[in-house]
Amino acid sequence: MKENQEDQKKKQNPQEQYPKPPYPEQEQEVPGTEEDLMPQADHGEKSYRGSGKLEGKKAVLTGGDSGIGRAVAIAFAREGADVLISYLSEHEDAEETAKYVEEAGKKAVLVAGDISEESHCKKIIDQAVKEFGQIDILVNNAAYQMARETLQDVSSEEWDYTFRTNIYAMFHLCKAAEPHMKPGSTIVNTTSVNAYKPKPILLAYAATKGAIQNFTAGLAQLLADKGIRVNCVAPGPIWTPLIPSTMPTEEVKTFGKDTPLKRAGQPAELAPIYVLLASQDSSYMTGSTVQVTGGTPTI
Repeated sequence: MKENQEDQKKKQNPQEQYPKPPYPEQEQEVPGTEEDLMPQADHGEKSYRGSGKLEGKKAVLTGGDSGIGRAVAIAFAREGADVLISYLSEHEDAEETAKYVEEAGKKAVLVAGDISEESHCKKIIDQAVKEFGQIDILVNNAAYQMARETLQDVSSEEWDYTFRTNIYAMFHLCKAAEPHMKPGSTIVNTTSVNAYKPKPILLAYAATKGAIQNFTAGLAQLLADKGIRVNCVAPGPIWTPLIPSTMPTEEVKTFGKDTPLKRAGQPAELAPIYVLLASQDSSYMTGSTVQVTGGTPTI
């Protein structure tokens, strides 16, 4: 994968650009770590080159320690933004992400804790305002999922926690951030291909992703008069630590195989879309969803 990581600007066959399944048999404790992921994911560490699209901006990013969040943090910093990285408890991964932000010459702020709690959501925004003085970009990316084979396997507690993490937190963070966002600010939410094609073993997660899509469309209309744009990204199967820590072994081995591109996507392949939606390049986009699904239809 190293050559692909260093050669992102050159034309490549998308089916052959990154490792394809079968992936090595592996299992991790929830929520998983980058170090134990096989093969290692590409977050754009070697390839992403910024061009000042977010110069001087201040961003809040949940789930920024690993996976898609790490790729977005790297891209935002190289585009000129300071980044607050919210994460649950994966301190080593978060510190690694912060290192890349700082190497880009930007400020990284780490805030650990559980966004399923409203009080922690408020703490994140308060910390961002204290450290940065303003909030220009809010990326609601953190999510919880757990694969369950039957309806009876889904506990009421797990159903509640999934919704509190994936959709309640989004509401609390947006509400807390709005007073600190001036016209031209942006909110970017992470939904999923599961909003269109729900995977039955991810019943709770898929339901929240449908809710996020609807929330995004409604909030975009609600905040338009304030000059705040709200959009979302719908990833397909993306290779992150969440996969081996929450999915059955057989699903992990074949992850992404059923897409037209025949492989899982890499976090680095998502980051440019978040940059687009956070920047002035998307000035006439609000309430939109950008699908990055490896060809899986969303219509």
